[in-house]
Amino acid sequence: MRLWDCWGSDLEDKLKRQAILVTVLCAISLIAAMTVPAEAGRVLLYRLTYLLGGVLVVSYLWSRSSTRWLDFTRRPRTRRSEVGGSVEEQFIVRNRGLIPKLWLEIEDHSDLPGHRASRVLSSLGPHQRRIWTVKTTCWQRGSFTLGPTTLVSGDPFGLFQERRQEEDASTLVVYPAMVDLRTFAEPLGRLPGGDAVRRRTHHITTNVAGVRDYAPGDSFNRIHWLSTARKERLIVKEFELDPRADVWIFLDMEASVQSGQAEELEIEPDVPALLRARTARVKLMPTTEEYGVTTAASLAKYFSLRERAVGLVAYGQRREVLQADRGERQLAKILETLAVIQARGLSPLAQVLTVESKHLRQGTTLIIITPSADRHWVLVARELTRRGLSSIAVLLDAKSFGGDADSAALIGELAASRIATYVIRRDDDLQLALSRRIAA
Repeated sequence: MRLWDCWGSDLEDKLKRQAILVTVLCAISLIAAMTVPAEAGRVLLYRLTYLLGGVLVVSYLWSRSSTRWLDFTRRPRTRRSEVGGSVEEQFIVRNRGLIPKLWLEIEDHSDLPGHRASRVLSSLGPHQRRIWTVKTTCWQRGSFTLGPTTLVSGDPFGLFQERRQEEDASTLVVYPAMVDLRTFAEPLGRLPGGDAVRRRTHHITTNVAGVRDYAPGDSFNRIHWLSTARKERLIVKEFELDPRADVWIFLDMEASVQSGQAEELEIEPDVPALLRARTARVKLMPTTEEYGVTTAASLAKYFSLRERAVGLVAYGQRREVLQADRGERQLAKILETLAVIQARGLSPLAQVLTVESKHLRQGTTLIIITPSADRHWVLVARELTRRGLSSIAVLLDAKSFGGDADSAALIGELAASRIATYVIRRDDDLQLALSRRIAA
């Protein structure tokens, strides 16, 4: 049993040696008391034996009860955050017993970087409780576990310790960082003459298709008040999808085209929560993978706020395809996918574009985010243009991330193909980079 993991086995060995030393002294005093001829010396040694034996017994019983009759609760305020945001956890410890806890260590085993939730409490009296809150800035996207927790306590003499494992844990999903974009290339919708597709939708759009009687579950902002007054019953409007283009984000997660080296996170020192929240600075990992994920998340947010239907295609650890849809719920789905995706894909971007574009309808806009300098995917994008699908390219300059691929020739081919292009380099301000259109 250990007191603090950071002290390692040295403290553990020290505590064991202390207990063994007291036990040996007790045995020696007992043997001496039985062999010493003098009456006065024998009485003194017996009393010393009783004292040392009593210390051992009391310490052992005390340590056995040190983690009992304790209620421990940890409550995260939220299960979702984003890089640069923060997560709060409330901890509650209550002593239900009559024996005071002289000290109690809370060992946190969370894997969230920078989450300093471990703590040592002193003097927890009978029926007392302690409440504290830990606020942590999130520096890395992903799915993390808050918990489990180990409670450690012991006797006043430091001879024995008791550990109790609290398996209660919760999952925290940290979304990738997002930048607020002011402008981006506008996707072009398409309305083929005489072939406008009539598709009903539960979303409120600018296209009113007709009216019908009110049904339970209809929102009140769909009520058509003039028709309601004329018919003397509730009448609601029906909508159909507008002709604006759906947006599909194609994020290239092929492992072989990625560049950059992940660096160790620079976690801010432990400062007061209010100051930490104000001084937090988001710095992306200098890899094309992280820049690509952040770009995809930012664009998904940009178009979702503008009521566009957004879809996502990414071949990472597995094939990820989210059908295009509108609203906050769709944005949350995209962010949850981007939070855990990793660049482990084996399929080239050209192959992904060919396979996944077969089911896209005319007028759809593809936003292709890639560090690949392979011209084959440009040829595929050019062919998709002939089929009525428009493309926008966001190139991650692999050379600026330490890679060998040069995207200069690729930019020329994209310009010749009349594909709008944006270029992002290492340490670029994404808000500025995604507002500067290189080619059209």
